[in-house]
Amino acid sequence: MTDLTKNPDLRSREKIDDYFGDWKWREGLAELMVPIVGRLYRHGVHIMIYGQSLVNKSPIDIMHAHRFVRQIEGNELSELETYPLLERLSSMDLPDCEVDIGELAMRCAFFDDLPNNPDSIDDFLLEQISADDIASRRPDKPQDIVLYGFGRIGRLMARMLAQTTGPGNYFRLRGVVVRKTGDNDLVKRASLLRRDSVHGRFDGTIRVDLENELLVINGNPVKFIYASSPLDVKYSDLDIHSPIVIDNTGIWRDEETLSQHLSSGASKVILTAPAKGDIRNIVFGVNDSALKESDKIISAASCTTNAIVPVLKLISDNYGISNGHIETVHSYTNDQNLIDNFHKGDRRGRSAPLNMVITSTGAVKAVSKAIPELKDKLTGNAIRVPTPNVSLAVLVLNLDRSVERDELNKFLKTSAFASKYREIIGYTNSPEAVSTDFYSSPYATIIDSQATIADGKQITLYCWYDNEYGYTKQVLNLTKKVASIDLQRFPKAIEDSV
Repeated sequence: MTDLTKNPDLRSREKIDDYFGDWKWREGLAELMVPIVGRLYRHGVHIMIYGQSLVNKSPIDIMHAHRFVRQIEGNELSELETYPLLERLSSMDLPDCEVDIGELAMRCAFFDDLPNNPDSIDDFLLEQISADDIASRRPDKPQDIVLYGFGRIGRLMARMLAQTTGPGNYFRLRGVVVRKTGDNDLVKRASLLRRDSVHGRFDGTIRVDLENELLVINGNPVKFIYASSPLDVKYSDLDIHSPIVIDNTGIWRDEETLSQHLSSGASKVILTAPAKGDIRNIVFGVNDSALKESDKIISAASCTTNAIVPVLKLISDNYGISNGHIETVHSYTNDQNLIDNFHKGDRRGRSAPLNMVITSTGAVKAVSKAIPELKDKLTGNAIRVPTPNVSLAVLVLNLDRSVERDELNKFLKTSAFASKYREIIGYTNSPEAVSTDFYSSPYATIIDSQATIADGKQITLYCWYDNEYGYTKQVLNLTKKVASIDLQRFPKAIEDSV
Protein backbone atom coordinates (compact mmCIF):
# COMPACT_ATOMS: atom_id res chain seq x y z
CA MET A 1 0.00 0.00 0.00
CA THR A 2 1.32 3.45 -0.97
CA ASP A 3 2.13 5.63 1.97
CA LEU A 4 -0.06 8.74 1.91
CA THR A 5 1.35 11.80 3.61
CA LYS A 6 0.17 15.34 4.05
CA ASN A 7 1.83 17.62 1.53
CA PRO A 8 2.80 20.87 3.29
CA ASP A 9 2.20 22.84 0.10
CA LEU A 10 -1.42 21.69 -0.03
CA ARG A 11 -1.90 21.96 3.73
CA SER A 12 -4.97 19.84 4.52
CA ARG A 13 -5.06 17.82 1.28
CA GLU A 14 -3.63 14.33 1.18
CA LYS A 15 -1.98 12.95 -1.94
CA ILE A 16 0.91 10.79 -3.00
CA ASP A 17 4.06 12.84 -2.59
CA ASP A 18 5.00 14.30 -5.94
CA TYR A 19 7.06 17.30 -5.01
CA PHE A 20 8.22 18.05 -8.54
CA GLY A 21 4.75 17.71 -10.02
CA ASP A 22 3.29 19.86 -7.28
CA TRP A 23 5.99 22.49 -7.78
CA LYS A 24 5.35 22.68 -11.54
CA TRP A 25 1.62 22.96 -10.82
CA ARG A 26 2.17 25.89 -8.50
CA GLU A 27 4.71 27.48 -10.85
CA GLY A 28 2.04 27.45 -13.55
CA LEU A 29 -0.37 29.24 -11.25
CA ALA A 30 2.30 31.82 -10.39
CA GLU A 31 2.80 32.43 -14.11
CA LEU A 32 -0.93 33.04 -14.49
CA MET A 33 -0.83 35.52 -11.61
CA VAL A 34 1.72 37.83 -13.27
CA PRO A 35 -0.57 39.43 -15.89
CA ILE A 36 -3.46 39.70 -13.41
CA VAL A 37 -1.27 41.51 -10.87
CA GLY A 38 0.02 43.85 -13.59
CA ARG A 39 -3.43 44.63 -14.94
CA LEU A 40 -4.83 45.37 -11.48
CA TYR A 41 -1.87 47.63 -10.68
CA ARG A 42 -2.34 49.69 -13.82
CA HIS A 43 -5.91 50.25 -12.66
CA GLY A 44 -4.88 51.32 -9.16
CA VAL A 45 -5.11 48.06 -7.18
CA HIS A 46 -1.81 46.97 -5.61
CA ILE A 47 -1.50 43.23 -4.83
CA MET A 48 0.86 41.95 -2.14
CA ILE A 49 1.51 38.96 0.11
CA TYR A 50 2.14 39.84 3.75
CA GLY A 51 3.40 43.26 2.73
CA GLN A 52 5.60 42.01 -0.11
CA SER A 53 4.57 43.60 -3.39
CA LEU A 54 3.87 41.24 -6.28
CA VAL A 55 4.03 44.01 -8.88
CA ASN A 56 6.63 43.41 -11.62
CA LYS A 57 7.69 40.17 -9.95
CA SER A 58 8.64 36.98 -11.74
CA PRO A 59 6.79 33.70 -11.10
CA ILE A 60 9.70 32.56 -8.93
CA ASP A 61 9.56 35.79 -6.92
CA ILE A 62 5.84 35.17 -6.36
CA MET A 63 6.57 31.62 -5.20
CA HIS A 64 9.21 32.96 -2.81
CA ALA A 65 6.64 35.36 -1.36
CA HIS A 66 4.28 32.43 -0.74
CA ARG A 67 7.00 30.45 0.99
CA PHE A 68 7.95 33.46 3.15
CA VAL A 69 4.57 33.15 4.87
CA ARG A 70 5.84 30.12 6.80
CA GLN A 71 7.90 32.51 8.96
CA ILE A 72 4.67 34.19 10.03
CA GLU A 73 2.04 31.49 10.13
CA GLY A 74 4.24 28.42 10.63
CA ASN A 75 2.99 26.99 7.35
CA GLU A 76 3.75 27.70 3.72
CA LEU A 77 1.05 29.41 1.69
CA SER A 78 0.10 27.74 -1.58
CA GLU A 79 -0.68 29.34 -4.92
CA LEU A 80 -3.65 26.96 -4.96
CA GLU A 81 -5.09 29.12 -2.20
CA THR A 82 -4.26 32.56 -3.50
CA TYR A 83 -4.86 32.18 -7.23
CA PRO A 84 -8.65 31.72 -7.01
CA LEU A 85 -8.85 34.79 -4.77
CA LEU A 86 -6.77 36.84 -7.18
CA GLU A 87 -8.78 35.67 -10.15
CA ARG A 88 -12.06 36.72 -8.53
CA LEU A 89 -10.55 40.01 -7.35
CA SER A 90 -9.74 40.87 -10.95
CA SER A 91 -13.44 40.77 -11.82
CA MET A 92 -14.45 43.08 -8.96
CA ASP A 93 -14.98 46.79 -9.57
CA LEU A 94 -12.54 48.11 -6.97
CA PRO A 95 -11.46 51.70 -6.35
CA ASP A 96 -7.75 52.30 -5.82
CA CYS A 97 -6.51 50.28 -2.85
CA GLU A 98 -3.98 47.72 -1.65
CA VAL A 99 -4.99 44.08 -1.26
CA ASP A 100 -2.94 41.48 0.60
CA ILE A 101 -3.98 38.13 -0.87
CA GLY A 102 -1.70 36.34 1.59
CA GLU A 103 -3.60 37.63 4.59
CA LEU A 104 -6.91 37.04 2.81
CA ALA A 105 -6.05 33.41 2.12
CA MET A 106 -5.03 32.79 5.73
CA ARG A 107 -8.33 34.21 6.99
CA CYS A 108 -10.61 31.92 5.03
CA ALA A 109 -11.33 28.18 5.33
CA PHE A 110 -10.08 27.66 1.80
CA PHE A 111 -10.18 23.94 1.17
CA ASP A 112 -13.30 23.34 3.20
CA ASP A 113 -15.72 25.36 1.07
CA LEU A 114 -14.32 27.42 -1.74
CA PRO A 115 -13.32 24.93 -4.46
CA ASN A 116 -16.79 23.45 -4.62
CA ASN A 117 -18.60 26.74 -4.23
CA PRO A 118 -17.02 29.59 -6.26
CA ASP A 119 -19.73 31.97 -5.11
CA SER A 120 -18.41 31.68 -1.59
CA ILE A 121 -15.16 33.27 -2.79
CA ASP A 122 -17.11 36.35 -3.83
CA ASP A 123 -19.01 36.36 -0.56
CA PHE A 124 -15.76 36.13 1.39
CA LEU A 125 -14.10 38.91 -0.60
CA LEU A 126 -17.08 41.22 -0.23
CA GLU A 127 -16.99 40.58 3.50
CA GLN A 128 -13.28 41.46 3.71
CA ILE A 129 -13.18 44.24 1.10
CA SER A 130 -16.11 46.61 1.14
CA ALA A 131 -15.71 48.84 -1.92
CA ASP A 132 -18.42 51.13 -0.57
CA ASP A 133 -16.14 52.07 2.32
CA ILE A 134 -13.26 53.11 0.04
CA ALA A 135 -13.21 56.77 -0.79
CA SER A 136 -11.84 57.37 -4.28
CA ARG A 137 -8.77 59.55 -3.69
CA ARG A 138 -7.30 59.54 -7.18
CA PRO A 139 -6.49 63.18 -8.01
CA ASP A 140 -7.14 64.80 -11.36
CA LYS A 141 -3.47 65.67 -11.74
CA PRO A 142 -0.44 63.89 -10.26
CA GLN A 143 1.71 65.62 -7.66
CA ASP A 144 5.02 66.86 -9.09
CA ILE A 145 8.10 65.66 -7.21
CA VAL A 146 11.67 66.94 -7.50
CA LEU A 147 14.78 65.30 -6.05
CA TYR A 148 17.40 67.78 -4.92
CA GLY A 149 20.54 65.68 -5.04
CA PHE A 150 21.23 62.34 -6.68
CA GLY A 151 23.38 60.36 -4.26
CA ARG A 152 22.62 57.05 -2.55
CA ILE A 153 19.20 58.11 -1.25
CA GLY A 154 18.36 60.21 -4.31
CA ARG A 155 18.97 57.38 -6.78
CA LEU A 156 17.06 54.84 -4.71
CA MET A 157 14.19 57.31 -4.42
CA ALA A 158 14.21 57.76 -8.20
CA ARG A 159 13.98 53.99 -8.60
CA MET A 160 11.12 53.67 -6.14
CA LEU A 161 9.15 56.58 -7.58
CA ALA A 162 9.44 55.18 -11.09
CA GLN A 163 8.49 51.68 -9.99
CA THR A 164 5.47 52.71 -7.91
CA THR A 165 3.65 55.17 -10.15
CA GLY A 166 0.68 52.77 -10.47
CA PRO A 167 -1.92 54.28 -12.78
CA GLY A 168 0.21 57.44 -12.95
CA ASN A 169 -2.33 59.77 -11.36
CA TYR A 170 -0.82 60.13 -7.90
CA PHE A 171 2.70 61.46 -8.33
CA ARG A 172 5.37 61.87 -10.96
CA LEU A 173 9.08 62.42 -10.58
CA ARG A 174 9.52 65.52 -12.74
CA GLY A 175 13.03 66.73 -12.02
CA VAL A 176 16.40 66.12 -10.38
CA VAL A 177 18.65 69.03 -9.35
CA VAL A 178 22.40 68.40 -9.38
CA ARG A 179 25.68 70.19 -9.96
CA LYS A 180 27.08 69.54 -13.42
CA THR A 181 30.27 67.50 -13.38
CA GLY A 182 31.13 67.53 -17.09
CA ASP A 183 29.87 67.10 -20.63
CA ASN A 184 28.97 63.45 -20.06
CA ASP A 185 27.22 64.15 -16.74
CA LEU A 186 23.80 62.83 -17.78
CA VAL A 187 25.20 59.62 -19.25
CA LYS A 188 27.16 58.89 -16.09
CA ARG A 189 24.17 59.60 -13.86
CA ALA A 190 22.04 57.27 -15.97
CA SER A 191 24.66 54.57 -15.53
CA LEU A 192 24.71 55.05 -11.74
CA LEU A 193 20.93 54.78 -11.69
CA ARG A 194 20.95 51.68 -13.88
CA ARG A 195 23.68 49.79 -11.99
CA ASP A 196 24.22 49.66 -8.26
CA SER A 197 26.95 47.65 -6.54
CA VAL A 198 24.74 46.97 -3.52
CA HIS A 199 21.16 46.88 -4.80
CA GLY A 200 21.80 45.46 -8.27
CA ARG A 201 20.41 46.54 -11.61
CA PHE A 202 17.41 48.82 -11.87
CA ASP A 203 14.30 46.76 -12.59
CA GLY A 204 13.10 48.96 -15.42
CA THR A 205 14.22 50.93 -18.47
CA ILE A 206 16.21 54.16 -18.73
CA ARG A 207 16.64 56.21 -21.90
CA VAL A 208 19.00 59.18 -22.12
CA ASP A 209 17.72 62.25 -24.00
CA LEU A 210 20.80 64.50 -24.22
CA GLU A 211 19.13 67.17 -26.31
CA ASN A 212 16.45 67.87 -23.69
CA GLU A 213 18.59 66.87 -20.68
CA LEU A 214 16.12 64.16 -19.71
CA LEU A 215 16.26 60.65 -18.36
CA VAL A 216 13.15 58.76 -19.41
CA ILE A 217 12.70 56.29 -16.54
CA ASN A 218 10.01 53.66 -17.11
CA GLY A 219 8.34 56.11 -19.47
CA ASN A 220 8.59 59.05 -17.02
CA PRO A 221 10.53 62.00 -18.51
CA VAL A 222 12.71 63.42 -15.72
CA LYS A 223 14.40 66.77 -16.31
CA PHE A 224 17.95 67.13 -14.97
CA ILE A 225 18.39 70.66 -13.68
CA TYR A 226 21.94 71.92 -13.18
CA ALA A 227 22.29 74.39 -10.32
CA SER A 228 24.62 75.30 -7.45
CA SER A 229 21.86 76.25 -5.01
CA PRO A 230 18.06 76.16 -4.77
CA LEU A 231 17.91 79.87 -5.63
CA ASP A 232 19.33 79.10 -9.09
CA VAL A 233 16.12 77.22 -9.97
CA LYS A 234 12.65 78.44 -10.92
CA TYR A 235 10.44 75.37 -11.23
CA SER A 236 7.50 77.06 -12.94
CA ASP A 237 9.82 78.02 -15.84
CA LEU A 238 10.40 74.28 -16.36
CA ASP A 239 6.68 73.41 -16.34
CA ILE A 240 7.07 71.91 -12.86
CA HIS A 241 4.37 73.27 -10.60
CA SER A 242 4.37 73.42 -6.78
CA PRO A 243 6.54 70.31 -6.43
CA ILE A 244 7.36 68.45 -3.26
CA VAL A 245 11.15 68.80 -3.11
CA ILE A 246 13.04 65.96 -1.44
CA ASP A 247 16.40 67.37 -0.38
CA ASN A 248 18.79 64.45 -0.01
CA THR A 249 22.03 66.43 -0.07
CA GLY A 250 22.26 67.01 3.69
CA ILE A 251 23.87 70.40 2.99
CA TRP A 252 20.99 72.52 4.28
CA ARG A 253 19.31 71.40 7.50
CA ASP A 254 17.76 74.47 9.13
CA GLU A 255 14.60 76.40 8.29
CA GLU A 256 16.37 79.45 6.90
CA THR A 257 18.44 77.58 4.30
CA LEU A 258 15.79 74.99 3.42
CA SER A 259 13.32 77.82 2.78
CA GLN A 260 15.31 78.52 -0.38
CA HIS A 261 13.41 75.60 -1.96
CA LEU A 262 10.12 77.37 -1.22
CA SER A 263 11.45 80.48 -2.93
CA SER A 264 12.16 78.35 -5.99
CA GLY A 265 8.53 77.28 -6.18
CA ALA A 266 8.35 74.19 -3.97
CA SER A 267 5.10 73.61 -2.09
CA LYS A 268 6.72 71.36 0.53
CA VAL A 269 10.27 70.34 1.43
CA ILE A 270 11.26 66.97 2.88
CA LEU A 271 14.78 66.69 4.29
CA THR A 272 16.38 63.22 4.34
CA ALA A 273 18.49 63.96 7.41
CA PRO A 274 17.88 65.09 10.99
CA ALA A 275 16.82 68.74 11.01
CA LYS A 276 18.07 71.55 13.19
CA GLY A 277 15.91 73.94 15.16
CA ASP A 278 12.13 73.56 15.36
CA ILE A 279 11.60 71.63 12.12
CA ARG A 280 9.46 68.55 12.74
CA ASN A 281 11.36 65.24 12.63
CA ILE A 282 8.83 62.71 11.37
CA VAL A 283 9.16 58.93 11.55
CA PHE A 284 6.50 57.53 9.26
CA GLY A 285 4.15 55.17 11.06
CA VAL A 286 4.91 56.59 14.50
CA ASN A 287 4.39 60.36 14.70
CA ASP A 288 3.28 61.28 11.16
CA SER A 289 -0.16 62.07 12.57
CA ALA A 290 1.43 65.24 13.99
CA LEU A 291 1.86 66.66 10.50
CA LYS A 292 -0.11 69.80 9.75
CA GLU A 293 -1.01 71.32 6.41
CA SER A 294 0.89 74.42 7.51
CA ASP A 295 4.15 72.45 7.80
CA LYS A 296 6.11 73.49 4.74
CA ILE A 297 9.45 71.98 5.76
CA ILE A 298 9.78 68.63 7.51
CA SER A 299 12.53 66.15 8.21
CA ALA A 300 12.34 62.40 7.65
CA ALA A 301 14.91 62.05 10.48
CA SER A 302 17.78 59.60 9.99
CA CYS A 303 17.94 55.97 8.92
CA THR A 304 18.82 54.90 12.46
CA THR A 305 16.04 56.97 14.00
CA ASN A 306 13.56 55.31 11.64
CA ALA A 307 14.95 51.91 12.62
CA ILE A 308 14.76 52.28 16.38
CA VAL A 309 11.74 54.53 16.97
CA PRO A 310 9.02 52.06 15.81
CA VAL A 311 10.41 49.32 18.07
CA LEU A 312 10.89 51.68 21.00
CA LYS A 313 7.32 52.91 20.59
CA LEU A 314 6.00 49.34 20.67
CA ILE A 315 7.98 48.47 23.78
CA SER A 316 7.22 51.74 25.53
CA ASP A 317 3.47 51.46 24.96
CA ASN A 318 3.24 47.85 26.09
CA TYR A 319 5.92 47.37 28.74
CA GLY A 320 7.14 50.84 29.68
CA ILE A 321 10.81 51.87 29.43
CA SER A 322 12.60 53.25 32.47
CA ASN A 323 15.96 53.72 30.70
CA GLY A 324 18.28 52.11 28.22
CA HIS A 325 21.25 52.27 25.87
CA ILE A 326 21.29 51.92 22.09
CA GLU A 327 24.41 50.91 20.20
CA THR A 328 24.35 51.20 16.42
CA VAL A 329 26.64 48.99 14.34
CA HIS A 330 26.50 51.02 11.14
CA SER A 331 27.89 50.45 7.66
CA TYR A 332 30.39 53.02 6.49
CA THR A 333 29.01 55.96 4.54
CA ASN A 334 30.19 58.40 1.92
CA ASP A 335 31.25 61.03 4.47
CA GLN A 336 34.09 58.76 5.66
CA ASN A 337 37.46 58.48 3.96
CA LEU A 338 38.36 55.55 1.73
CA ILE A 339 41.94 55.76 3.00
CA ASP A 340 43.41 57.70 5.91
CA ASN A 341 43.11 61.43 5.33
CA PHE A 342 42.03 64.61 7.07
CA HIS A 343 38.42 64.70 8.28
CA LYS A 344 36.86 67.33 10.53
CA GLY A 345 35.10 64.61 12.52
CA ASP A 346 36.87 62.57 15.19
CA ARG A 347 38.11 59.17 13.91
CA ARG A 348 36.18 59.46 10.63
CA GLY A 349 39.38 60.34 8.82
CA ARG A 350 40.62 56.76 9.21
CA SER A 351 40.10 54.30 6.37
CA ALA A 352 36.46 53.17 6.37
CA PRO A 353 36.99 49.78 4.63
CA LEU A 354 39.76 48.82 7.06
CA ASN A 355 38.54 49.96 10.47
CA MET A 356 35.76 49.78 12.99
CA VAL A 357 35.26 53.42 13.95
CA ILE A 358 33.60 54.57 17.16
CA THR A 359 31.57 57.69 16.48
CA SER A 360 28.58 59.59 17.75
CA THR A 361 24.97 59.36 16.60
CA GLY A 362 22.19 61.90 16.85
CA ALA A 363 19.53 59.23 16.47
CA VAL A 364 18.97 58.77 20.20
CA LYS A 365 18.44 62.49 20.77
CA ALA A 366 15.95 62.48 17.92
CA VAL A 367 13.90 59.72 19.60
CA SER A 368 12.30 62.16 22.04
CA LYS A 369 10.93 64.22 19.14
CA ALA A 370 8.89 61.22 18.05
CA ILE A 371 8.33 59.67 21.51
CA PRO A 372 8.33 62.52 24.07
CA GLU A 373 7.96 60.17 27.04
CA LEU A 374 11.45 58.78 26.36
CA LYS A 375 13.21 62.12 26.70
CA ASP A 376 16.46 61.82 28.74
CA LYS A 377 15.90 58.06 29.24
CA LEU A 378 18.26 56.75 26.56
CA THR A 379 21.95 56.95 25.76
CA GLY A 380 23.54 55.95 22.49
CA ASN A 381 26.65 55.55 20.42
CA ALA A 382 27.65 54.19 17.03
CA ILE A 383 30.34 52.01 15.52
CA ARG A 384 31.01 52.34 11.79
CA VAL A 385 32.10 48.98 10.38
CA PRO A 386 33.68 47.87 7.06
CA THR A 387 30.49 46.82 5.26
CA PRO A 388 28.83 48.88 2.49
CA ASN A 389 25.21 48.48 3.58
CA VAL A 390 22.83 47.15 6.25
CA SER A 391 23.27 48.18 9.85
CA LEU A 392 22.30 46.75 13.23
CA ALA A 393 20.78 48.54 16.21
CA VAL A 394 21.25 46.88 19.60
CA LEU A 395 18.62 48.07 22.09
CA VAL A 396 19.38 47.35 25.76
CA LEU A 397 16.31 48.43 27.68
CA ASN A 398 15.16 48.36 31.29
CA LEU A 399 11.39 47.91 31.41
CA ASP A 400 8.76 48.80 33.96
CA ARG A 401 7.76 45.15 34.25
CA SER A 402 9.26 41.72 33.66
CA VAL A 403 8.76 39.75 30.46
CA GLU A 404 9.78 36.30 29.26
CA ARG A 405 11.69 35.89 26.00
CA ASP A 406 9.02 33.81 24.26
CA GLU A 407 6.28 36.21 25.29
CA LEU A 408 8.30 39.16 24.02
CA ASN A 409 9.05 37.53 20.67
CA LYS A 410 5.41 36.54 20.22
CA PHE A 411 4.36 40.12 20.86
CA LEU A 412 6.95 41.48 18.42
CA LYS A 413 5.98 38.95 15.75
CA THR A 414 2.29 39.77 16.04
CA SER A 415 3.06 43.47 15.91
CA ALA A 416 5.23 43.03 12.82
CA PHE A 417 2.66 41.12 10.81
CA ALA A 418 -0.76 41.99 12.15
CA SER A 419 -0.71 45.57 13.41
CA LYS A 420 -0.46 49.11 12.08
CA TYR A 421 3.32 48.63 12.07
CA ARG A 422 3.22 45.81 9.52
CA GLU A 423 4.50 48.11 6.75
CA ILE A 424 7.57 49.26 8.64
CA ILE A 425 8.62 46.49 11.06
CA GLY A 426 9.94 43.19 9.76
CA TYR A 427 10.65 40.01 11.69
CA THR A 428 12.94 37.05 11.12
CA ASN A 429 13.30 33.81 13.04
CA SER A 430 16.19 32.43 10.99
CA PRO A 431 19.19 31.31 13.07
CA GLU A 432 21.41 31.84 10.02
CA ALA A 433 20.49 35.45 9.14
CA VAL A 434 23.39 37.84 8.45
CA SER A 435 23.58 41.42 7.22
CA THR A 436 23.65 40.74 3.46
CA ASP A 437 20.33 38.89 3.79
CA PHE A 438 18.69 42.26 4.36
CA TYR A 439 19.94 44.06 1.26
CA SER A 440 17.05 46.02 -0.28
CA SER A 441 14.70 45.16 2.58
CA PRO A 442 11.69 47.50 2.42
CA TYR A 443 11.25 47.56 6.20
CA ALA A 444 12.53 50.39 8.38
CA THR A 445 13.72 47.71 10.81
CA ILE A 446 13.74 43.90 11.07
CA ILE A 447 13.68 42.24 14.48
CA ASP A 448 16.06 39.28 14.80
CA SER A 449 14.06 37.08 17.14
CA GLN A 450 16.81 34.48 17.52
CA ALA A 451 19.02 37.09 19.18
CA THR A 452 16.39 38.43 21.61
CA ILE A 453 17.44 38.37 25.27
CA ALA A 454 15.05 38.83 28.20
CA ASP A 455 16.15 38.71 31.81
CA GLY A 456 13.47 39.97 34.14
CA LYS A 457 12.96 43.64 33.43
CA GLN A 458 16.00 43.95 31.15
CA ILE A 459 15.77 43.06 27.48
CA THR A 460 18.15 43.23 24.53
CA LEU A 461 16.79 43.47 21.00
CA TYR A 462 18.75 43.22 17.78
CA CYS A 463 17.24 45.14 14.87
CA TRP A 464 18.63 44.93 11.34
CA TYR A 465 17.97 47.71 8.87
CA ASP A 466 19.00 48.52 5.34
CA ASN A 467 20.20 52.03 6.07
CA GLU A 468 19.77 52.93 2.39
CA TYR A 469 16.79 51.07 0.96
CA GLY A 470 14.66 50.68 4.09
CA TYR A 471 15.16 54.34 4.97
CA THR A 472 14.32 55.47 1.43
CA LYS A 473 11.10 53.46 1.62
CA GLN A 474 10.22 55.40 4.78
CA VAL A 475 10.90 58.67 2.96
CA LEU A 476 8.66 57.50 0.11
CA ASN A 477 5.86 56.67 2.55
CA LEU A 478 6.25 60.09 4.17
CA THR A 479 6.18 61.77 0.76
CA LYS A 480 2.91 60.04 -0.04
CA LYS A 481 1.53 61.20 3.29
CA VAL A 482 2.53 64.80 2.54
CA ALA A 483 0.94 64.48 -0.91
CA SER A 484 -2.30 63.17 0.72
CA ILE A 485 -1.93 59.80 -0.99
CA ASP A 486 -3.56 57.32 1.37
CA LEU A 487 -4.67 54.03 -0.17
CA GLN A 488 -6.64 51.72 2.08
CA ARG A 489 -5.17 48.28 2.63
CA PHE A 490 -7.23 45.13 2.84
CA PRO A 491 -7.85 43.07 4.77
CA LYS A 492 -7.65 45.49 7.65
CA ALA A 493 -5.16 44.83 10.41
CA ILE A 494 -6.69 42.66 13.10
CA GLU A 495 -6.46 45.46 15.68
CA ASP A 496 -8.25 47.84 13.26
CA SER A 497 -11.05 45.42 12.45
CA VAL A 498 -12.06 44.75 16.04
